[in-house]
Amino acid sequence: MSTVEALLIFGGGVFAGIINSMAGGGSLLTVPLLALGGVEGLFANGTNRVAVVIQNGTSAFGYARKGVDGFKKALPVVVPAVPGAIVGASVVSQIPDELFERIFGFLMIPLLVMAVWRPKTTEAPQPWPMWLSGIVFFSVGFYAGAIQAGVGLILLLVLSRVGHDLVTANAIKTIVILSVSLVALAIFVWQGQVRWLAALVLSAGMGLGGYVGANIAVEGGEKVIKPVLVVSVLALAGRMIGLY
Repeated sequence: MSTVEALLIFGGGVFAGIINSMAGGGSLLTVPLLALGGVEGLFANGTNRVAVVIQNGTSAFGYARKGVDGFKKALPVVVPAVPGAIVGASVVSQIPDELFERIFGFLMIPLLVMAVWRPKTTEAPQPWPMWLSGIVFFSVGFYAGAIQAGVGLILLLVLSRVGHDLVTANAIKTIVILSVSLVALAIFVWQGQVRWLAALVLSAGMGLGGYVGANIAVEGGEKVIKPVLVVSVLALAGRMIGLY
């Protein structure tokens, strides 16, 4: 890896970390950047997971330092999501990846509408039954293990829809993705599909960006997060549908 490639990966990592901590979809940038740095295919996917773990760790720290602690509220999501991730990473789906991604691409648009333009009400949203929460978050975990791309956006949209404001939802999301990514990363490391030099450079950038983004999100609140969320979801949905 040349100095220019390292600087490009680091700088892109900072930007992706900020985007991930405020919404999600940063891997749309980092995986192609790793390819430019000579890391391709499964190795790019595995290498990117190292940085995702670091970034979500620094994001969680940033949210906690600002008084937004997502640890306790993340537990009901982590418990079903982690087994879902293990199943998703281990079982070959009968649905082709391209079709699966396009289905999710179309589904993300109405989810975005519901998350961003929720009707104003003074009543607290009704919590989901435990069985329904388990199914939903197991499915999100399965998606994270099987495909991963945009799982942060999916989590953010679902958490927002069940009543969390976007700042709290982001704090919860970072804990959940950290937990799920540790499971996936262990599989990639076991298979020897990590380029550690590129992973360290990208992790440094995404770790810094994750901490900065968490602080921006808490200080700016939903008025800052919503535009980032809209752009990120539309970009990911467009890629999944096959527009580019």
